[in-house]
Amino acid sequence: MAGRGDPPEGTPEGLPGGEDEYRSVVFDEAFVRAARLQEFSAQERMGEHAQAVRSRPTWEGRGGSRQALLLVLLIVLAFGTAVYLGVRNPYQPPVDQRAEALRTTLVPLAPQGPVPGGEPARLFARSPAAEFRTGAAGINLPLAGRTSHFSESQVVAALVIAKDYLVASSLEPDVLAGVTVRPARLLLDPDQLEQFDRSVESPQDDGRHAVSGWLVRFDPRRVVLADPAVRVQGTLHFAEVNSDLLDVVADHTFTYAVRPAASGTGPTARASLYTVHRALHFRFDREDLRMHRAELLTSTVEAGPQSCDADTTGALRPLLAGERAADPSRRAGTDPYATGRPTVSSLCGTLAPEAQPSL
Repeated sequence: MAGRGDPPEGTPEGLPGGEDEYRSVVFDEAFVRAARLQEFSAQERMGEHAQAVRSRPTWEGRGGSRQALLLVLLIVLAFGTAVYLGVRNPYQPPVDQRAEALRTTLVPLAPQGPVPGGEPARLFARSPAAEFRTGAAGINLPLAGRTSHFSESQVVAALVIAKDYLVASSLEPDVLAGVTVRPARLLLDPDQLEQFDRSVESPQDDGRHAVSGWLVRFDPRRVVLADPAVRVQGTLHFAEVNSDLLDVVADHTFTYAVRPAASGTGPTARASLYTVHRALHFRFDREDLRMHRAELLTSTVEAGPQSCDADTTGALRPLLAGERAADPSRRAGTDPYATGRPTVSSLCGTLAPEAQPSL
């Protein structure tokens, strides 16, 4: 059946017309929306000088503008975030604080009788040092934990540096023999090196420049070790001072078997024990921990048997087997094996009888 407007007999076959002929040029909705030109309505075209068409904003233009605006906003947001994080960053550069000068106290402990002598093994076995460990094994690190501002690894680093200094200054054979001071010097804060060097080169009994405050050293012309196995016992404690400083306090007793320096070809003299109780206060800032070094604040040393009138600023001077103190004291005896910070009421003490080997 023919549609309205078509000839009664329909559209002749093969002639132009019909839907198939124009199917390829039909404008769909997407094409219309994308058109750059838009025709005015009939009413709009009635106006004077009215144009037939007008330009339409494209989606691409709008999209480009939006992308540019979004990019600017992202840049501003990133810059603002960086500034905020920079202000709020908890990391602060370490405070550059100069190390304090070391304060030293040395208390010689004079025996009340002759110094016992004998073979080193027998002397150690009959002394309070019988159960002490040998060498660095006697310097034990405590169980470490983090503090408010220092991590556990930083606390362990401070304890290890303190132990290294104790080993270098109290157990190193060449340091004990007065051959070198380098092992201990390498572990000090650079701000203290001038004081340390002056103490070594020009020792003085002024509480600042005695070698014995920094390390244990004997005069090799007079005393040598009779047994290289030094007996050691003590403790290490740590505490945070503030957000930038960490303290370690070392309290150790070192017992040495010593004898007179050999002379000639005669038999070696009997050995005797010499005990040094060292209480050292270390301080560390973050740079010290990073560089493996320490600031030494205070050093208190009790040492005997030793004569009170002996000059110990440059080296310790033990009384040897059979010797007596030139100035025996009648004050109450001081036991260098007792732990805890020494209470110094004078510059000379009496060595308690129980601190000597029982022969």
